Amino acid sequence: MLLVAASAVVAGARSYAAVAQWSANAPQHTPARLGARAVGALGVRVAPSAATIRRVIALICPGGLADLTGTDPADSDSVALDGKTARGSRHGTSPAAHFLAATTGGRTVTQLRVPGKTNEITRFTALLAPYDLTGVTVTADALHTQHDHARFLVEERNAHYLLVVKANQPEPHRRLRSLRWKDCTARRYDRETGHGRRETRATRALAVTGLGLDFPHTAQAARILRHRTDLATGRCSRQTLYTITDLT
Repeated sequence: MLLVAASAVVAGARSYAAVAQWSANAPQHTPARLGARAVGALGVRVAPSAATIRRVIALICPGGLADLTGTDPADSDSVALDGKTARGSRHGTSPAAHFLAATTGGRTVTQLRVPGKTNEITRFTALLAPYDLTGVTVTADALHTQHDHARFLVEERNAHYLLVVKANQPEPHRRLRSLRWKDCTARRYDRETGHGRRETRATRALAVTGLGLDFPHTAQAARILRHRTDLATGRCSRQTLYTITDLT
C-alpha cells in the first residue's frame, strides 16, 4: 500500500483520490511489481480504493502523503512552518482539515493535522521533534512566537529561529517598537513588482543582547517597513513588522 501511494506521489499525485486513480489506471505489470493482490483465475491485480489508501496511510504516517516523500531538513539552511487548510476537506457539518506543515526549498518536509478545538501551537514540537535540526534556522509566523518554542529549538534541537513579533507577545512588541531604529546603520532596501502590485521594503537590524527583551535567546531584531501599491486602483498601504532571532 505504501509503495503504491509513494509511486503515485512521485508521479505527480497530490491527493488520495489522485493516488487511487493512478493505481487504478496503471498497467498490470506496475501493481504486480508493487505487490498488489491478484484475484480471479486470471490473476488480475486489483488496485486499492481511495478509502483504503487514506485509512492505511493515516494509521502509519501521521503526516499523510507528505511523510512518504518528505525531504530531510538536516542539510538545509532553513525550514519554514506554515498552516494550511486542505481544499475540499469540509464534509457537511465537519470543519475542513487544517495542517501545520514544514517546508524547505519549496519541498515539504512533513505535516501534521491540527486537532479540532486547538490551534497550530499544539503541533509545533511534535512536527519538528523527529528531525535533526542542528544549525537549521526555523522560521514561523507570529502565532509561534512562543517562549517554549524558542527554548525547544535552541536548547533541545540545536537549531536557530526567526520569528515575527506582533501583539500576541505584548511586552517584546512594546520593547521592539521603542528601540532607536533611526540610529540603525544596518539597512536594506528591496523593491519588486508583481501580482498586480508594487512593493518596497525597508529593513533595519539591531543587536538586542542585554537590552532586556523578554524572550529566550534573542540576539538580534529587525524592523521591516513595507509599502504596497495596488497597480489597478492606485491604493497604497503601509505595514510595520518586527522579527527576532537568536543569530548574530
